[in-house]
Amino acid sequence: MATHLVPLPEVERLSASVIRILAGNPGKVVVSLMADASVRGLKQLSTGTNTYLIGRGHQRILIDTGQGEAAWATNLTSVLSSEKATVHQALLTHWHGDHVGGVKDLLRICPDASVYKHQPNEDEGQAGIEDGQVFSVEGATLKALFSPGHTEDHMAFVLEEEDAIFTGDNVLGHGTAVFEDLKTYLSSLHRMRDRVQGRGYPGHGAVIDSANARIAEYVKHRKQREDEVLRVLRWGKLDVSPGEHSPEPKRSWTPLQLVKVIYKDVPENLHLPASHGVTLVLNKLEDEGRVVHDVNTGEWRLSEKSAL
Repeated sequence: MATHLVPLPEVERLSASVIRILAGNPGKVVVSLMADASVRGLKQLSTGTNTYLIGRGHQRILIDTGQGEAAWATNLTSVLSSEKATVHQALLTHWHGDHVGGVKDLLRICPDASVYKHQPNEDEGQAGIEDGQVFSVEGATLKALFSPGHTEDHMAFVLEEEDAIFTGDNVLGHGTAVFEDLKTYLSSLHRMRDRVQGRGYPGHGAVIDSANARIAEYVKHRKQREDEVLRVLRWGKLDVSPGEHSPEPKRSWTPLQLVKVIYKDVPENLHLPASHGVTLVLNKLEDEGRVVHDVNTGEWRLSEKSAL
């Protein structure tokens, strides 16, 4: 079952200082159940990766470069020509290929552009980005916000003039995001949520009208998944009546066994990838001392603290 998305223009002015240029890589992509095993369909339509040209004067800032598709380079060249502008600085949100793959094309079009990334590839001439670092051109001031979670090098950028945030792949215009470490990811979401009140410009999908509200939804969703895991570990099921006493439950569970209870309506062929998402939740709970992992059996159980 596919999720139908409203197609986005290849190039669109989103504000006086922000132009979105699609990376030219649309199509069907696998929805990662690492992040959200409640997704009922394996594939969803993707508008591809968003890149953003920012500023109002001759010198502009570019966020992300797509994955190296010729259509993106053609559109970037056309936009720069019509704007009578050049890319002064390119900021990369993270290392994934659909965000950094167009760097060579950018440098061919704008050979004087400087490329920045947290944990930079110095062999390719990249400079680093640190938390709080400011990049500015006429009409735009961007402040870097270190936000690991989707990847360990992930950076978001606050557009001070709009009280808006470029969310990279931590927060998307549709669906939920993939993350590497749940505790780290949630900490970054809280930082991002508390920093702005305006729009979100995501790495994929349409503009988010309220970044603050969308991030709050993400946090709530993750808390719901965590509560479901704990409920099954305690009760052996999701639906528990008020005042119900716990039966003698199964003491220890593998992630896949938890998935079969929590996501019983999800097709069985999706259970294995979904179990990875459950494992990420369990890792966070273990770090908090709420569950215990038996590395020999691969099973998890409530800790004595949580069982009380």
